[in-house]
Amino acid sequence: MDTIFALATAQGRAGVSVVRISGLKAFEVAENICGSLATTRMATLREIRGRTNEVIDQALVISFQGPASFTGEDIVELHLHGSIAVVRAVLDVLGSFDGTRLAEPGEFTRRALENQKLDLAQVEGLADLIEAETEAQRKQALRVLSGHLGNQVELWRSNLIRAAALIEATIDFADEEVPVDVTPEVEALLSLVSDELTQEIRGTLVAERIRSGFEVAIVGPPNAGKSTLLNALAGRDAAITSETAGTTRDVIEVRMDLDGLPVTLLDTAGLRESDDEIEAIGVNRAIERATSADLRVFLVKSDETLILTPKPNDIIVTPMVDTLPKGSLGISGKTGQGISGLIDQIQTILFERSATVGLATHERHRIALVDAQGYLEAAKITLELGPEDYDIAAEELRSAIRSLEGLVGRIDVENLLDEIFSSFCLGK
Repeated sequence: MDTIFALATAQGRAGVSVVRISGLKAFEVAENICGSLATTRMATLREIRGRTNEVIDQALVISFQGPASFTGEDIVELHLHGSIAVVRAVLDVLGSFDGTRLAEPGEFTRRALENQKLDLAQVEGLADLIEAETEAQRKQALRVLSGHLGNQVELWRSNLIRAAALIEATIDFADEEVPVDVTPEVEALLSLVSDELTQEIRGTLVAERIRSGFEVAIVGPPNAGKSTLLNALAGRDAAITSETAGTTRDVIEVRMDLDGLPVTLLDTAGLRESDDEIEAIGVNRAIERATSADLRVFLVKSDETLILTPKPNDIIVTPMVDTLPKGSLGISGKTGQGISGLIDQIQTILFERSATVGLATHERHRIALVDAQGYLEAAKITLELGPEDYDIAAEELRSAIRSLEGLVGRIDVENLLDEIFSSFCLGK
């Protein structure tokens, strides 16, 4: 394989820029441009020289001998002064050696996968960690990157392999008297894995929301102060406010970090029956988005009814309390009254839902878990039919195992790799 190199830090001027080299010729190339390398993982100051021996820069040079490296190959990192000209000159000289080339997006991580330094779920966790904007996203991504999901999959896989082996042993001795009835142990193993899969599947929706953001829709009739409340929560004029009813025609989205949780606030059109075609479209969109949101905040006065029914745990508050008699309870986006209490309510509800988060964080993970669960249920049903159908039950278990192996990238995922690694930057 070619020896690859790339800038591992952000493009542009910086205090320090890191260029990473990985492959069979990593040490040879590094020694050509900076002299002998120090003991593995020790940082030493070296002059970086071009092909004509001119000094390009002084840099800290760190070497990592494979397989004890990120990619599993020999790696050298050049910690350069963050000059655009310096980085360009170093990349040019690295590209002049035979057998070296600029890395493709995600190629360092792809080699880590191919060399079994990471499983596919960990690769996705790394991508999520790079994209993390909130504390909850960081923690969730780090759990996956640390291998928790892969470890759990291995436990499930081991139990299913044990169950399949017991069934196949019974099949092999079908013409003889088997000294022990293995059915109770097999059923116990299947029930254990099935229950844990069910729990993990339930947690995938919450995990996906932590990755992409919880949606909180602000719902109410026209002129209920929805846009004013959105602006107050966002801390800026994200939506146009007006005395004229029906100003908001489309759904306005504002993304924010709510005490570590990613939240997208939705300002929707006022809910009412309307003969205006454009407003009616806005109302329909508002109903669709509000219905699919994770939480709805209803701004409704005591004498008003809406065409959308609140769900359990939805928040209902009296809006524009600044226009009501003194002492009235409610919120006001204009004066800020009740805003902190509303934020506390939203946080409490979303944090309670986050407590059920699972290790599986992507739709691909959920599908693999659901498929495995389906095969397990089929195996349990077939097992109840008796020994004459044990061969079918064993095949169902093998299918469940393959689904779990696909989750961590052991089999049948080659078509996913290009899509996954395309989201990585060049130096990762």
